[in-house]
Amino acid sequence: MTFEILGEPMPVVVCDVNADESMITERGSMVWMSPNMEMKTEAGGIGKAFGRMFSGEAMFQNIYTARGGPGMIAFASSFPGSIKAVRITPDRPVVVQKRGFLASETGVEFSIFFQKKLGAGFFGGEGFIMQKLSGNGMAFLEIDGSVVEYDLAAGQKMVIDTGNLAMCDASCTIDIQAVKGVKNVLFGGEGLFNTVVTGPGKIVLQTMPISGFASALAPFVSSGK
Repeated sequence: MTFEILGEPMPVVVCDVNADESMITERGSMVWMSPNMEMKTEAGGIGKAFGRMFSGEAMFQNIYTARGGPGMIAFASSFPGSIKAVRITPDRPVVVQKRGFLASETGVEFSIFFQKKLGAGFFGGEGFIMQKLSGNGMAFLEIDGSVVEYDLAAGQKMVIDTGNLAMCDASCTIDIQAVKGVKNVLFGGEGLFNTVVTGPGKIVLQTMPISGFASALAPFVSSGK
């Protein structure tokens, strides 16, 4: 499989696949394809289906396979931002935000990632459940806004505003830190908690999460009265 990512701020990834090669998408994000791409929808087992639902994805997967020769298929982002290609290997699984998965090769395995500490789940903004991608293959992720990456050394920390963590290596640990100071909490406008990621590993940040975009628009949206 080869691919090309085109267009911003509404990008699309165009994948050229070999005969009988397949691509998976969780959210029906296919936008165009060659006529020999065959679609099959399946749950992959009831446990996996509910796992996808709890982590923000659809219960069913769409699997597209090139029949009778090479094929082409394109997957588009659902929100202005970027598409990031990530090579998943057995020794480098990654953890992804809810709704961050766009598409992948069939060698990529999807599972639920639970925050190790309950505080991270109840107060982390993006929820107790995230997605873990493992196995072997190329995966494509949706990033809200622009992409900023850091490589954290062992023990190195990064404090991140809620919702701005798009992805990190599974070798990183994720925790929640309360904002200090009563005035900071009441008048700072930054919320009650921040996400703290500790290395070693790569982290991928997004500059405008959907939740932040919605909050920015809220004062200008008519109530309908």
